[in-house]
Amino acid sequence: MTIRYHVSDHVAVVTLDRPEALNALDIDTLIELRARLADARDNDDVRVIVITGAGTKSFCVGADLKRTLPPSTSFGSSFVKSIDRAGAEGIYVRLMELSSLRLFKPVIGAINGYCLGGGLELALQCDLRIASKRAVFGLPEAVVASIPAVCGIQALQRAVPSAIAMKMLFTGCKIDADYAHRIGLISDIAEPESLMDDALQLARTIASNGPLAVQMIKKVVETSANVPLAQALEFTELAWGAMRESEDRVEGRKAFAEKRAPVYRGR
Repeated sequence: MTIRYHVSDHVAVVTLDRPEALNALDIDTLIELRARLADARDNDDVRVIVITGAGTKSFCVGADLKRTLPPSTSFGSSFVKSIDRAGAEGIYVRLMELSSLRLFKPVIGAINGYCLGGGLELALQCDLRIASKRAVFGLPEAVVASIPAVCGIQALQRAVPSAIAMKMLFTGCKIDADYAHRIGLISDIAEPESLMDDALQLARTIASNGPLAVQMIKKVVETSANVPLAQALEFTELAWGAMRESEDRVEGRKAFAEKRAPVYRGR
């Protein structure tokens, strides 16, 4: 098994478990990662997902260059195939792009070391990123005559100021956790030994809120990101209306009035 999966207190922890390879992603690991994320998505007891890497050296260094060499099949013949078939035939970047999984539960990246290439592209697909002080970030694809082909070019442009993103993309330079925090690439910095405790505390704080509301907020964010403001506001109103009579929303108001902690059931 190259992925460890554990659920507790409404939080699913998904751990990339190839520390001997700095948690690099080969085809088998990517397939298993997608399967475990789908498990978390479909488990009603899970409200938040945390992705991290095993060991202390690396979150993920991207694709395993030794095990993702160009295949015998042509790109053209694989390009028009399904995600799974295209991935098996060498378009592994399609397996690394997670939007097709429709994960509306919050995803936190707990970054404990090197976060490079496809590893940073994986982290950029998380809603929140918390990093160890020893974390290092970069998209070094240009150095090895390639490009970030998952979502790195677009997602990094959205996550940090454009000039910084372009410098990282063009030069392949690496940045440390302090700099990443200053530019907004990560939300929090933790001591290495307390990274997972801090990440889980953040996850449990989110999980204690109304789960349907949290998921709807994520859906509104993703749906309205690239539409005119009037259309975004209209969708937001529809989402609010869909939530208005939910049991959890009624419970939240009762608990507030009664000065007690709410008990949310995701209904």
